Amino acid sequence: MSIDLSDPGHGHSAAAWTAVIIMLAAFAIGTTAFFFELVWLVWVSLGLLIAGVLVGYVLSKVGYGVSASPAMSHGH
Repeated sequence: MSIDLSDPGHGHSAAAWTAVIIMLAAFAIGTTAFFFELVWLVWVSLGLLIAGVLVGYVLSKVGYGVSASPAMSHGH
């Protein structure tokens, strides 16, 4: 089985999954806080959303992104 190096991987990486989970939690917290009119928690969830983006970027640069290792099997 040959590895297609042009395949972008569709975000199947530890960096992508971690970022998405953090951002989904931030969105859920922010939506709930908005419903209950907790303005301070809405702003905290926005900060958590930005932190999720940064965590994904940092993990990608550290080597947990899609293009971390071209020889790594994606399992599909």
